[in-house]
Amino acid sequence: MPKETLRQVAIYGKGGIGKSTTTQNLTAGLAELGKEIMVVGCDPKADSTRLLLGGLAQKTVLDTIRDEGEDIELTTILKNGFKGIRCVESGGPEPGVGCAGRGIITSIGTLERLEAYAEDLDYVFYDVLGDVVCGGFAMPIREGKAKEIYIVASGEMMSLYAANNISKGIQKYANKGGARLGGIICNSRNVDRELDLLRAFSKELGTQLIHFVPRDNVVQRAEIRRKTVIEYDPQAAQAQEYRDLAKHIDENDMFVIPKPMASERLEEILIEYGLMDGLVDDYKI
Repeated sequence: MPKETLRQVAIYGKGGIGKSTTTQNLTAGLAELGKEIMVVGCDPKADSTRLLLGGLAQKTVLDTIRDEGEDIELTTILKNGFKGIRCVESGGPEPGVGCAGRGIITSIGTLERLEAYAEDLDYVFYDVLGDVVCGGFAMPIREGKAKEIYIVASGEMMSLYAANNISKGIQKYANKGGARLGGIICNSRNVDRELDLLRAFSKELGTQLIHFVPRDNVVQRAEIRRKTVIEYDPQAAQAQEYRDLAKHIDENDMFVIPKPMASERLEEILIEYGLMDGLVDDYKI
């Protein structure tokens, strides 16, 4: 049985925003703090744990069940990565067949049956596909598996649309599953006035900007070598940014039901911070 203090965290965000990279670097920072962690990749691409595993091709839960049936051992689907972080990939159906969201449901059910949620765990992180907050991809929120939600965003327009939509999903399931928004993580794209914009956006949702992660090419260099920044270059300034993010999440006690914006209000904020300059007359949300 998992301990009562186990923190189950889901990370959402627009596809391509750097959600998996942020999650893996964040969990590396938590592991340095001595935390026991399991990361459950909930993307059919099965790339949520590659930096923690040094690029090891992790066999997914769905592929394992298809090949071997449901009578499997936990060690078949769970591998230990950087500083003992336990890594699982849910996987997805064969292309064009079935619902990818079912992989999350099957994976979590299998992990529960195999008692992966061990007593010594401090955190379970669910790295969830893109900005999908319906069907199987909403399962960590809807079924109360994840009580804490963090949204990775940037100062880009579509990223903020996605974050606002994810907030609508959290709000919808908050009473049933008990999920709360812990904050926005900015994965910077060097957009003009980005920090101020993300602070204003977070405040409007009723939450906090829990950390601003600056853009740094060391992240790409580490990824090429299939490592987190903390493992690749522990002394890098970016490694300290991820440690600070880990510390902020570990110490966080601000969890809210978000107040997503109407389209008109979101547009006002984007205009105020210059994101829709030249687009206002041509495009309406």
